[in-house]
Amino acid sequence: MTVQLLTPEGMFQPVPYHHVSVATGTRHVHVAGQIARTPDGDPVAPGDLRGQLVQALRSTARGLAGAGASFTDVVRLRFFVTGRQPEMYADFVAGIEDVSEELGLPTPLPPLSAIGMDHLVEPDVLVEVEAYAVLD
Repeated sequence: MTVQLLTPEGMFQPVPYHHVSVATGTRHVHVAGQIARTPDGDPVAPGDLRGQLVQALRSTARGLAGAGASFTDVVRLRFFVTGRQPEMYADFVAGIEDVSEELGLPTPLPPLSAIGMDHLVEPDVLVEVEAYAVLD
């Protein structure tokens, strides 16, 4: 196995992700920040964090697949979220859950960060997803 996910005893729990990943392999895959856009660049789910997260994760999966990887090879996820408010957490989690089975997201997720931002590349973008994977 290329990627081992773990949460050592004594680290904050429960969280929906592992705190640590250990990877061995020679091919490193970096998927640039994915936003809620169709292949033609049209916005998807304007004003809807949940819907935008679904689209961004699907695009991330396509990027991984293009390199011969999947979410089981991911050692780190990074989410950038605009206008971060505590009440947005439910939509954020729901967006992940909506595509978890479809995309084969591991449970718990790989280590991740959710970073609050004032704004992203375009005013309608609410979330951006980056992934880093390792393959043999």
